[in-house]
Amino acid sequence: MVLDLLVPTAIVGGIGLLAGFGLSIASKKFEVKVDEKVGMVREVLPGANCGACGQTGCDAFAEAVVEGKCKPNGCPVGGQDVADKIGEILGVKAEAAEAKVARVMCSGTYQSCKTKYEYTGIEDCTAASALFGGPSACTYGCVGMGNCVRACPFNAIVIIDGLARIIESRCKACEMCVASCPKKIIKVVPKSNEYTVACSSKDKGAMVRKNCNVGCIGCAKCSKVCQHNAIEIQGTLAKINAKTCANCGECKGTCPTGAIKKFKCEV
Repeated sequence: MVLDLLVPTAIVGGIGLLAGFGLSIASKKFEVKVDEKVGMVREVLPGANCGACGQTGCDAFAEAVVEGKCKPNGCPVGGQDVADKIGEILGVKAEAAEAKVARVMCSGTYQSCKTKYEYTGIEDCTAASALFGGPSACTYGCVGMGNCVRACPFNAIVIIDGLARIIESRCKACEMCVASCPKKIIKVVPKSNEYTVACSSKDKGAMVRKNCNVGCIGCAKCSKVCQHNAIEIQGTLAKINAKTCANCGECKGTCPTGAIKKFKCEV
């Protein structure tokens, strides 16, 4: 009786021992060696896993930067401090990281933009947008129900009078808010660019005026006064080229609706 139990037990144990030995050899033979610098780079990263670097997360960015596929200054959340640390690990001098910030390309508060109906559903921008484009008369504007606020890991966004506003001193340009906005009106721009056309409407001027007091009407006055050719009218909407803008402010002064806003330059 005892022998009947010992024999199969020994066989099973022997098979398990052989399998374990085989797996041990296989793991050594097919081991993927990881550069120790990957772990060192990962340690200095902020850990936001936002994907703003163009990779799927901090682990992927660490591997990419060690392999030379990404630059040391590729993490917008970490900024120059992290870029310098990565440069030290890799033994290279990190290029200066361009400071960026998220901005809401809309100025339509409850006071300045009309509404077409009273929304009483779930407090979610995507859900509200699915119902005739949202309660705002401008179907391109901010819905103001806080998807971006909930997505921001740095508490850099607040809703004031139905409009999302970025607290630039807290913003890390991680682009989490950009991905969360169903209207796609949040853009990441160079922080040094003081002037922004805070409007995303593609309607013609007459319709814009009917719906919103502070929307861009595509009059082109701003592009005509700009001495640096930094403003282009795309369709019915003015766009400021951050690379050529000299922050002179002439465009803001001539805008008849106040759609061009000045933001404090903090670099």
